[in-house]
Amino acid sequence: MNNKDEKHKEEGEESPSHSQQTVSDDDEIDYSVKPEFYDSELDDKDELWVQKKRGGRTSDAILNCPACFTTLCLDCQRHEKNITQYRAMFVVNCKIKSEQVADLGTKRKRGKEGRGSSEAKVGSDVGETYKHVCCSVCSTQVGVIDEEEVYHFFNVLPSEP
Repeated sequence: MNNKDEKHKEEGEESPSHSQQTVSDDDEIDYSVKPEFYDSELDDKDELWVQKKRGGRTSDAILNCPACFTTLCLDCQRHEKNITQYRAMFVVNCKIKSEQVADLGTKRKRGKEGRGSSEAKVGSDVGETYKHVCCSVCSTQVGVIDEEEVYHFFNVLPSEP
């Protein structure tokens, strides 16, 4: 044994894991008293609240902030091709950074000539500007909003509706 172990044994000190006096926190809880912050019907109440907010519409997901898990959207549509992106019109806990404008580039649509054609017709959203959208709780950027006030989320955590 080294000097530290001998010194502790001489003084009668032992680690808590070896002590006979270790008491679990569960032993101190009085289960005869109803917990102050527990409501067995809370899930049902929350579900009714969400259904009321959606107005009978169904949603592809409930969107949350990836940094603080705050709910951002209860009613959204998943993008057809990019399954990690969503769009919505009604959001909560979001703020628009009007001073920050994002230009996401131009989209081009091919003409009737086919895919091999060198001619490309410019789509209707050329030069469309987007404003950054952030979580109002932690300011994490979660998406953008377009000129038609449609939110496009790409940095969110989706959960089952």
